[in-house]
Amino acid sequence: TTGGYVTCDRWLADIDTQGTWTLSQSTDVPTGQGFANSFKYDCTTADASPAAGDKINLQQRLEGQNLQYLKKGTSSAESTTLSFWVKSNKTGTYICELLDADNSNRHINKSYTISSANTWEKKTITYDGDTTGAFNNDANRSLDLNFWLVAGSDYTSGTLQTSWGANTSANRAVGQVNLADSTSNEWYITGIQLEAGDSASDFE
Repeated sequence: TTGGYVTCDRWLADIDTQGTWTLSQSTDVPTGQGFANSFKYDCTTADASPAAGDKINLQQRLEGQNLQYLKKGTSSAESTTLSFWVKSNKTGTYICELLDADNSNRHINKSYTISSANTWEKKTITYDGDTTGAFNNDANRSLDLNFWLVAGSDYTSGTLQTSWGANTSANRAVGQVNLADSTSNEWYITGIQLEAGDSASDFE
């Protein structure tokens, strides 16, 4: 019912008063891709009506010293491409967010669609480079990668922020489905890769 680093190394489960969940490292993976495990969310107590401030996302916080190659905050800022495999019985729109913790939580948010229930699908999302706000070159938190799963109206009542801009909570997860609306709901993810450029390379 609350968040933390509770399942897989470096992955933060951000759960804010929205249902009850069993989180696990699963052996359910896409066939023939070389992956041994996936991260699984399993809803065990449903909440079909999230309060305004309720949210759930899966997050990794990246250190600035590992991001200097993106040249963020310069005229040469690199685009970034996210690729991953995802599976759920809950079809519909989901949101992936990049959030700049060094520069007042500037953010960019893109959607993807789970089209087929209970089927592994590969998704690729490209984010433009940001010419505003460099990442600090240190071992501290600079960039959050957020996979949204539930969002209350505080995060959905605006217009999705599909280009880099100042943080506006209402624009962070517009259109996001409510994965917490049934105890039948499960969500799996694996093969996550975030890299510079406009296209996804094979998983390394």
